[in-house]
Amino acid sequence: MTLRRSLAALLVLLLTACGGPAASTRGREGDTFEEDVRLARVHTEAFWKAQFEALGRTYEPVTDFVAYRGEGGPSCGGEPAVPNNAFYCQDGHFIAYDVDWMAAFWNEMGDGSTYLIIPHEIGHAVQAQLGTEFALNVQRELQADCYAGGALAGLVRAGVLEAEEGDDTELLLNLEAAGDPTDDWFRPDAHGTAAQRQRSFATGYNNGVGACTPQG
Repeated sequence: MTLRRSLAALLVLLLTACGGPAASTRGREGDTFEEDVRLARVHTEAFWKAQFEALGRTYEPVTDFVAYRGEGGPSCGGEPAVPNNAFYCQDGHFIAYDVDWMAAFWNEMGDGSTYLIIPHEIGHAVQAQLGTEFALNVQRELQADCYAGGALAGLVRAGVLEAEEGDDTELLLNLEAAGDPTDDWFRPDAHGTAAQRQRSFATGYNNGVGACTPQG
């Protein structure tokens, strides 16, 4: 059995055993943080371009991909960028990320962080283009996690990205680190607990982006 198939099976086991997912990837073309950022953007947008075409629609690539440091990021809708963050800005259709913050994740927790964060933010760009409406912010965030899992699985299955040993653990740790400490869905900045985010990502990975309906 190939490692790629093993990861898919492990995802199912983790989802039923502890509410979490697994799987990440390493781009075939490079092995640096900068290259992983480029690959995550290019391949995830190519995935969504194909998905939109299958629906008879046109995916609009983000207009810019801005790396910033600390408080030096671009504003969005009059709000300043903050340190230690990555975000999609619908007003301008761009993605920005604190490069030092994201590189630290890459160095400390592996490349899985890059293949979570960037597909997640591109998932927000997809939501904007589809005009998806949400009652709560946490629904928006969990769907973006699901989209990230679905896009990653599609790229692995297509052979665009190849899975490596230990990627499942990387993703579990990254999703756990990104979870909210409490299950307060009414907070305007709520993203979901570790278990909720892991479950949403695994739903997309196992079942595809078509399964990523907003949770309520």
